[in-house]
Amino acid sequence: MTGEIAFVFSVLAIAIVLFVTDRVRLDIVALMVILALALGGVLTPGEAVSGFGATVVLLIAALFVVGEALYYTGIAIFMGDMIVRVAGNREAGLIVVLMLAVGILSAFMSSTGAVAIFIPVAVRLAVKGGLPPSRLLMPMAMGALIGGMLTLIGTPPNLIASRQLVQAGHPPFGFFDFTPIGLAILLAAVGYMLTVGRHLLPRSPVSGGESRKRRTVADLAKAYGIDGHIVRVALRPDSPLLGQTVVQAQLRTRYGLTVFGVERRAKGRRHPLMFPAQSETVFAAGDILYCVDSAGGLPAFLDREGADGLPFDDVSQGIAARELGLADVLLLPHSALIDQTLTQSKFRQTYDLSVLAIARKGKPVVGNFAEEPLAFGDALLVSGSWDQIRELRQKNRDFIVLSLPEELEENAPGRHKAGLAIVVVLAMLVAMALDLVPTVIAGLSAAVAMVLLRCVPASRIYTAINWESLVLIAGMLPMATALEKSGGLALLVDRMLAVVGGSSPFVVMGALFLLTSILSQVMSNTATTVLVVPVAYGIAQQMGIAPEPLLMTVALSASSAFATPVASPVNTLVLGPGKYRFVDFVKVGLPLQLLVMAVTMAVVPLYLPF
Repeated sequence: MTGEIAFVFSVLAIAIVLFVTDRVRLDIVALMVILALALGGVLTPGEAVSGFGATVVLLIAALFVVGEALYYTGIAIFMGDMIVRVAGNREAGLIVVLMLAVGILSAFMSSTGAVAIFIPVAVRLAVKGGLPPSRLLMPMAMGALIGGMLTLIGTPPNLIASRQLVQAGHPPFGFFDFTPIGLAILLAAVGYMLTVGRHLLPRSPVSGGESRKRRTVADLAKAYGIDGHIVRVALRPDSPLLGQTVVQAQLRTRYGLTVFGVERRAKGRRHPLMFPAQSETVFAAGDILYCVDSAGGLPAFLDREGADGLPFDDVSQGIAARELGLADVLLLPHSALIDQTLTQSKFRQTYDLSVLAIARKGKPVVGNFAEEPLAFGDALLVSGSWDQIRELRQKNRDFIVLSLPEELEENAPGRHKAGLAIVVVLAMLVAMALDLVPTVIAGLSAAVAMVLLRCVPASRIYTAINWESLVLIAGMLPMATALEKSGGLALLVDRMLAVVGGSSPFVVMGALFLLTSILSQVMSNTATTVLVVPVAYGIAQQMGIAPEPLLMTVALSASSAFATPVASPVNTLVLGPGKYRFVDFVKVGLPLQLLVMAVTMAVVPLYLPF
């Protein structure tokens, strides 16, 4: 072993120790690796920083933007709702459905792209179920990696192994030759996650409070005592309210009835329009008004104003929730609203918000509060469009926002762009699956298209990217160059051949699996496969056995890089959103890697005899 090889192995060992101990941020360790390899003379400065221009780094950055667009347009929310219908909110069910869904998708497209699509879905499912995202993201990532084992095009190592057969004059692997073995591995991995792996996952987020559920709209309504007082009324064609504005009708003053939403049928639309009741909203025949009956004045209203009462059922609640939100605000000591009634302050006209209830010293004010003078410390439950609720945080002159409901995060500001976002994603997936353009070009094109089509605001691009993950993988990529340039990689292969050269086929299979999976922890699985596949074929020739089982073993082991966050872009993608430490991947991924090895050695010879 030369001094240069020893130096590279030492740098790698120190980096692993720092990763495991978690004393230094992962991205800082990666930068230290760059400096060590450059200052040690192993790599030129250009080679040392080449990772920052690597296609995989650009692809990951682009897919972060695509994922943000899916969240902003509501596609992630819709997909999450579909998964909840199948799996419920239970952790075990969510893990199974996510692993299978992402695994199947990864069989036909880039696993990195599949994970990028599902990250916002998994995060939302975690929050909705009161779970830390760390409980779902790592199982999902591992399902994606295994999904690449399901078909010939699932991942580049499969194609490389097939190409080696063709070059040697053998028939190539068929499209579904990997499927029976990949399915066995996927099912074994799901079983592992449900039994052992789930208990090894981090149980709480790194930063406190993320696993706690936020208050929902229903929680706020209950806290202010209006949960049983929300009503719907339909205006008849003879109603005297027709043509009047909300302010002119004075329904709160006369009946204690607060109108906060209007449902209106429109020609040419399948679904009714739903919008907040603002001061200048004009009532029309057939309008369905959403109101809070705080003073019991509904019977008198129906009798005098030409209206019919309607049930406030689950369907109507869903219609209202799409467009209308709630928040509670607290009056400040210097607020201009103090000592004024809502009528005097013209609250609705000033803020375009409806006050549904008032709480004083923690207790709801009962009855008709329209003429109740406001006091410092009063909390108001207000309603408006979701955009207005978002803007409340900037309106801090007269009050501060106490809490915003959980549904605010579920309401997609860009939902009207969802159709465009779906087209962009489908185009990206087709380009990746059919190899129409390089994967990085497909990802970058999708990211740029999302911004140009306003499926994601330009202001959210850089906040959507997890920079720690990008620096981590960019900093560790040059390690593969250092291992190859110094001769360390060739040394590892030679030592392996010397140990297992005359052993049985099963021992050789195990050794190839271990060698490939170990190398895949520090270099790309594609590069690892390119290196090891010729070695595997040569061993098969020497031993006089069929090369197919050994080549498939190499391909499968290259995709089983679960044990470190830098082993695959898939792992790196979930590192930041899941707030994982390096050791979390080791604890969960290493046993899974050994399980995949056992399944591979048991199943591959059954389908591909020696």
